[in-house]
Amino acid sequence: MEVFVMEVKEWSYEEYPSFDEPIDGVERIPTTGDEKGAYIFSNVEYARIDETTLHLQIIVPRTRNTTDSDETYPCIVYVQGSAWLKQNINSKLGVLSRLVEKGYVIAVVEYRHSGIAPFPAQAIDTRNAIRFMKIHADEYKADSTKMFVAGDSSGGHSAFFSQLVKEDSNENIYPEVDANVKGIISMYGALSIMFEDGMPSTLNHHQPDSPEGMEMGGVDLRNNPDLCRKMSVECNINEDTPLPPILMFHGTKDRTVNPKISVVVYKLLKKYNKNVKLYMLEGADHGGSEFFTERILDIIEEFIQSNISD
Repeated sequence: MEVFVMEVKEWSYEEYPSFDEPIDGVERIPTTGDEKGAYIFSNVEYARIDETTLHLQIIVPRTRNTTDSDETYPCIVYVQGSAWLKQNINSKLGVLSRLVEKGYVIAVVEYRHSGIAPFPAQAIDTRNAIRFMKIHADEYKADSTKMFVAGDSSGGHSAFFSQLVKEDSNENIYPEVDANVKGIISMYGALSIMFEDGMPSTLNHHQPDSPEGMEMGGVDLRNNPDLCRKMSVECNINEDTPLPPILMFHGTKDRTVNPKISVVVYKLLKKYNKNVKLYMLEGADHGGSEFFTERILDIIEEFIQSNISD
C-alpha cells in the first residue's frame, strides 16, 4: 500500500490539501465555512481602580470564513446583574452567545460590587468598559461607532445610569474617549427604589443590609429619601435629559423586581418624548430563558439595526 507523506510546514488553509480518500463505511458531511459560532476572550482586564482589577468576558462571532477577516460587528456592552453584589460573571455567556451568532460582539462587564464601592461605581465601571471596547474595537472585531449598553436586573440599572452619570472624571481612566452609545437595553432592570413594594421578595427592603441599602453604602434608606431618588432612574430624567433610544423587557410575574418599576420608567420616558419601547413577557419571572427566545432576539436585533445609522 502506497503511503503519502505530507510535507510539514506552516500551511495556509487555501493550500492545505483536503483528505478526499474514500473510506468504506465513512459518511462525508459537507461544510461551507459559514457555520455560525462564537469565541470567548476570557477575563480581559479593562480597568484597575483603587487596587481592584476589573475584567470583561468578550464574545465575538466566529466562522471558518471570518476568522481572519476584517469584518466588524455592532457591540453590546452587557452588565451582568447581581443585586449589586459580587457577580456570577459567566452565568449568561451561553444565552448571550445566541445573539453573538447573529453578528454582534458582546462584552460582559464585571463591576465593583457594593461590598467594594457604592453607587455610582457600577455605572462608572460600565462607562469605562464602553470606552475600553471603543479603544480596542479592532482587536475584538467591534465597530466603535455602533456601541450599545445592556444589562439585566441591577445590570439594567447600571446600563441606564452609565448614560445618566457624566461626572466621573476622577475614575475615568480613558478621558480621551466618550462613553456614549446608540441605545440602552434593560432586561427586568432594578431601575427604581422609590416604592415600598418595588422588590416584593426582599424582606429587608430599604434596610442597611438590603441590596439597595448596601449599594448606597450600608445606609438605612427608610430615612434617606434623597438617596432613594439619587439611585432611581425616573428621578434623574426630564425632558432635557439626553438619552439614546431605549428597549425594555420585564416579566409580568417578576417576584424580585416589581414589573411596575419598568412601567413607571417607561411612562415617564414617553411623557418626555424619549424613544422607548417596553415589552411585557407574560408569566415570566425575574430572568430565565424566556428573555432569550428567538422572538426576543429578533426584537433586540431589530432595535440595534434601526439605530446603528442614526
